[in-house]
Parts: sequence; C-alpha cells; structure tokens
Amino acid sequence: MTNPVGTAESAPDRLPGNPLLSLNFEPAFESLGGDYADPVDAAQFPQHLLRFRNDDLLATFGLQPSQVANEHFIQAFGRFEGRFPLLAMRYHGYQFGYYNPDLGDGRGFLYGQVRGVDGDLYDLGTKGSGTTPYSRGGDGRLTLKGGVREVLAAEMLHVMGVRTSRCLSLIETGEALWRGDEPSPTRSSVMVRVQRSHIRFGTFERLHYLQRPDLIRRLLDHVIDLYYSHLSSEPDRDARFYAELVQRVAELAAQWMAAGFCHAVLNTDNMAITGESFDYGPYAFIERFDPRFTAAYFDQMGRYAYANQPGICKLNLELLQEPLKQVMDGADLEAGLATFEAHYIATYSQLMLQKLGFNELPTEIGQELIGRTIQFLQSTKIGYHDFFRALREQFSPRWRAEAALIFADSVSPNADALESTFKTWQQSYHQALNQIPEASLSGVAARLAQHNPTVVIVRPEIEAVWGAIAESDNWEPFNTLFQRIRSSVEPPRF
Repeated sequence: MTNPVGTAESAPDRLPGNPLLSLNFEPAFESLGGDYADPVDAAQFPQHLLRFRNDDLLATFGLQPSQVANEHFIQAFGRFEGRFPLLAMRYHGYQFGYYNPDLGDGRGFLYGQVRGVDGDLYDLGTKGSGTTPYSRGGDGRLTLKGGVREVLAAEMLHVMGVRTSRCLSLIETGEALWRGDEPSPTRSSVMVRVQRSHIRFGTFERLHYLQRPDLIRRLLDHVIDLYYSHLSSEPDRDARFYAELVQRVAELAAQWMAAGFCHAVLNTDNMAITGESFDYGPYAFIERFDPRFTAAYFDQMGRYAYANQPGICKLNLELLQEPLKQVMDGADLEAGLATFEAHYIATYSQLMLQKLGFNELPTEIGQELIGRTIQFLQSTKIGYHDFFRALREQFSPRWRAEAALIFADSVSPNADALESTFKTWQQSYHQALNQIPEASLSGVAARLAQHNPTVVIVRPEIEAVWGAIAESDNWEPFNTLFQRIRSSVEPPRF
C-alpha cells in the first residue's frame, strides 16, 4: 500500500527510535574490501517530502507499517542519518555494444544490506542521492518524474510475475534540475529500491579490464556463497552457477516478453548477477504487438527493441564469459550458454499459455495456439494488453461448444485477410479448450484472472499521472493508479 503523499519533514529529535535504522544490516559487500566500492556521503537536500512508501515491502524485513512513521523514512532515506559507510559500487559495462570503462554508481549507492524474514539477503540501493567519484560531471540527482516512473514500473512488473526490484520509498528533495529529455527546470527526488543484489555483469567486467583475476575469484565466490548458496558445497559449483545464471536470465527475458515490456537499456551494467530486472529509465509496456518497438528515443538503430531482448540477454551472458574465463573453464561456460534458448522457449511458452488460460496443452496444439495468437495480434494491431484483458473479462465456458462463439460480438476485423486470421485463431483456441475436461473450464477463468492484469501502465496513463503532479501537485491519480496496479490480478501473484 501507499501512504498519503506530501508528508513534510520533521525534526530529528521527534524520532527517538527509527525501525528502519534499527534493522540488522549486514556488511556483506563491504567485507569484500576497498577494491569493489568507495565510501561516499549523501547530498544534503533543501527539502524532504515523502511522496511514496511501499508498506507491502516492510513485511520483508519483519516490520509492520504501524511501526514505521513517515518521518522515519525521511530520516533514513532523505537525510541519511545513522548509516555508514554508504558505498558507491565500481563497475564497467558494454553500452550499446561499446565498452565503457568510465562507469560506476554515479547518482546512487548501496545504502545497506538486510536479511529478510525469508532468510535471503536484500540490498537497499538509492537513486538520486548525490554525486560520487563516478558521477563524471553529472549532478548525481534523479528527477521526480523518473522516480515516479520507476515506482510504477517495478510494481507493475511485480504483479505480472516478473523477477524485479521494487521501490521502498520516494522522497522529493526540493532542487531544480535541468534535463534534456524533460521540460526544465524539473523537480528532484531520491528513490530507494530493494533487490537481492546490485552486483552487475559490469562488476566482473571492470575486474577483467584491470586484469585482476584474483578479485574476480573473490567476487565469484562471494556471489555463489550468498546468492547461489545451494551450490556452495558442489565440486562443480562454478559451472553450475553460470548455468543457473543463464537459466535465470533466459526466464527473465521470457517474463519481459510475455508481459509486453521493453526495458530499453540492456547494457551489461544493467544486468544483475542474480538475474533480476532493475533500473527502469525510458522503459515502456507495448501498446500493440510490434517486434520493432523501441522504448528509448536515443536507440535509433533499435538495438534494444522489444523483440531483440532475448538475443541481447544471451549476448550479455556471452560477454560475461570473458571475465569468468579468468577463473573458470571455457567449456563449462559454453555448455551453460547453450541452454539459453531451451530455457527461454520453455518459460515463454508456459507464460503465454497461462495468459491464454491454460496450465498445459499437448505441445503441438499449445505452440500452434501461441503462434496463432501472436499472428493475430500482429496482423490486426489490436492492443496487446487489451486483448488479454478482454479474454479475461469475456471468457465463457460456452466457447468450448462452438468456435464461432469466441469473441463473437467484440472482435470484428474488417478486411477479408484479417477476418481469416481471426477465424483461424478462433479455431485454434476452440481446439485448445477441447483438450481439457469440461469440468476444468473454471480453472481457465481463474488463470485468465491471475495472469492478465486489469490495468497495464502504457505511456499515456503514466503521462496523465505525471501531468497532474507537474501541473497542480495532485498526487491522487498516482496513488489511485498504484492501488489499481496492486489489485489488478486475482489473486496477487506474491
């Protein structure tokens, strides 16, 4: 849930005990030593307005929302009192195909690491918290609009079943920022995100660039012991780690594709070693099925277009082999990467079947249905999310009896070719329904409701929310949209 926005800061002496500062922080990444990060200080901001708090995430750390006041968020994540060291992580990365050694945390840092009630270790990472040694002339700030967009993206992906970071808080900080891609001056903010690790492919790539296999080995052991601990005692743990990373990334790419999501900036510094999705800048959810859709205006060649995402993820895994080869067997790396397509196809097929209402179908029939669905969506230009939402809302057990009843009144392509494509899809869906017992049709309806949100945040909705904030400081549309996202699937996925 979210709390009402617009909360002003309070004096520190009103906060005798802050549960957010009393969490059991673990210095896991810090313990690696000074070769991986730099201690930094947060910026001092002229204002602190808590615009968003994610009470749903507090339970991850054993906290009840009633225990945590708005002022606690401001003290911990606006003034950054009581936390040291704050670490700017060092990394490099391939950006649009070119290696860039001038990277690193330039407007955020690792705030701390906390063990969740599930036993997993979580990173609290900031965005917009000030300059670091890696700011490279930037101001180290985050626009308020950028923060709003990331809050919405992370929660939307979360309810759609994507393995993603989530936002814990967003604080407006009272500075005027100048940006080339937003009307300026624009407002500033600090966001805090939660994910299992901010260690990136680029963290390893930097160490390869520096020719430090000893540091690669230390980092790899750290990653396996913390984030792949079930492999720690295995004699072939390195090979199995990489194979599992390949599987996680393949599954993540399939999750994006089924969700109709285009990340837009899949550089290797935006790829987490845990296979999580994070860092949402110019992202977009597709409105129609267009393989060539590109979310970032600066991606003029379409490198990170919607349909290219699986291939780019595989390429990034291949690039990661270069540093890993310093401490691992190359044959093990190649064997792991060779499984990418199988994992991707299996996951994408399963996710798309679920969006169509099925747990499983005979392979040939299932693949035919998925293929015909994509062909229909691409040919007719019907909205991608509109189609699946309509399927959820209009599904009837009567469809099993006769193909012509499927979407009989709501889908009526005009051109003969499109009419033929629709009828072909009708027949395919009818055939699939007849592969399951009639008594199982209620399960189809339940899966349609579980896997197809009633709302997906395409750009016009996000712009409308931001317009209300920018024009009249009206946060009600934002709060309403966030709550609609949270309740858009039945039952909640997590």
